[in-house]
Amino acid sequence: MAKFKVELSSKAKKFYAACSEDFAKRLDLCFEELEKDPYYGPNIKRLKTRPQDMLYRYRIGEFRVIYEVFKKEIVVLIVKIASRGDVYKGI
Repeated sequence: MAKFKVELSSKAKKFYAACSEDFAKRLDLCFEELEKDPYYGPNIKRLKTRPQDMLYRYRIGEFRVIYEVFKKEIVVLIVKIASRGDVYKGI
């Protein structure tokens, strides 16, 4: 399987820049796992909000990373990173 490229949206970049160093390391591990396989894993689940979108979530404790997979471009776009209570608003 080809290795995916992880890209962050402007909202995700803003969150990543403002988070603590410890949490940034956890996010880096998440991104490394998504580069290998964004479809399967113990913390990965496909969202059923919009069937036309390939939206997934990656769980990191009380936080969620929402991302979209573009198979043809081999890109994983991180759409949003937020706490569990706030992440699903506006998706």
